[in-house]
Order: sequence, then structure tokens, then C-alpha cells
Amino acid sequence: MKRIKLGILQTNHDKSVEVGDAFPDDAHRFRDLFDAQDDRFQYRVYMTIGGEVPQDLDEQDAFMITGSPLSVLDRHVFTDDLLDFIRRCDQAKKPLLGACFGHQAIALALGGHVERSVAGYNVGIEDTRFHTRRDWMTPERDSLPLYVFHEDQVTQLPADCTLLGSSAKCEHASFAKGDHIFTTQAHPEFSHDFMSCVLRFTESKMPAQDARRGWESLASRQEGYVFGTWATNFFKKAINHA
Repeated sequence: MKRIKLGILQTNHDKSVEVGDAFPDDAHRFRDLFDAQDDRFQYRVYMTIGGEVPQDLDEQDAFMITGSPLSVLDRHVFTDDLLDFIRRCDQAKKPLLGACFGHQAIALALGGHVERSVAGYNVGIEDTRFHTRRDWMTPERDSLPLYVFHEDQVTQLPADCTLLGSSAKCEHASFAKGDHIFTTQAHPEFSHDFMSCVLRFTESKMPAQDARRGWESLASRQEGYVFGTWATNFFKKAINHA
């Protein structure tokens, strides 16, 4: 069977010795998540952090935008081109997945609002409770425990978008638009070791109670692999629908 061509827009390039040199980058973490499944993709990584954004939507069958420690509320070298790319995907109904920074960037590009959370950092493992189901959400789950690490969050969805899931500290934790856009505020691609390393490296920059809650939550299970299956199902349906 022909492999899906997936373009991964990488919006982070961690150069720290403690994190960046110790673990694979965001694109590789998503590749590992997807490659654990029976369906395998053909990948093309775009270093959007350096300004590389796909010009021709037909270069790939589908795209995804990774997370990043950067804030979508700040101006970056790639900001205008990335937001334009998202709008072009939406107009063409090109399958597009966004995680964390990608989730927020899609909301912002399509007319939603993103703000710094008044509740502070949301770090660790948190359940996303799903209010709305799509047929590609199999295996079925009412909620998914997933790794999270964010301070910004979507506070208003764009028009014509559907809220899929919420978490205790993030009302708009997952949304969709039509059959071609799917997002999550979470990090399904994280591993326990990576989450622990990031939290250890950054806990001095956040309130002690946020770091403590994060560490305590890591004793829980997480189901990023289920989200990976959902994402694959989403891509396949969106490509067929297109």
C-alpha cells in the first residue's frame, strides 16, 4: 500500500546540552510515535524554526505542526509565513494536524484567540476529556491522559471549528475544523524520560506548586500511542475525503 507523505513543520530546535543534545528533536519524536503503528508514513521535515515553510501544498499528502517552547504570541522569523500556510491549508482543505504550539498557531491563523493562562504553567500528565466524537477516534476513549507543557492556551476557537476536548486547566484542549483540521494542546509524542528531563531543566523558571504538581502527575499512565492511532485515522480519512 502506498505510504502517506507527511510533511512535519518543526517549530523548535533545542540547542541546550541538557535537553536538545540528549534527545531526538520534535520531528523525530512524532516519527517514532507514528512508526510504532502498522501504517508507516513517508516523511519530509521542514525546518520552520529557520523560516522553511512549504510553498506547494501538493508536495505532501498531509501536514502537521509541532510544539515549541516559543510563544505564538511573539513575533518570529517564520510567523507570517506559517500563519499564511495554515490559511492556505484551510482554504484547500488540506489535512493538517497541530500539537501544542501548532494547535495554538492554527487557532490564531483562523481567527481564534490565544492568551497567557492566568492559571500559570500546565505541566505533567493531564486528561483531555472528549465531548465530541469523530469516527476516526478509534480505539474509543472518553478521555486521554497525555503529557502537557504549556503556559499559553487557546481562549476562543475560530469560527466553524468544533471543540473536541477539554482538560482541567485548558478548556480548548482539542478542536477540529471540517474533516481536514485536528489539533491537541498536549504532547502525545513525549516519553517519560523526555518529560522528566524538560521538567527538571525548567522547574526553576516556574512556581514551585506548578513543578510539584507536574512531578506528582508523572506517576500516572499516559496514552500518547492512542492519539497516534487517532492521528493516522484522521490523516487517512481526510486524504480520502479530499
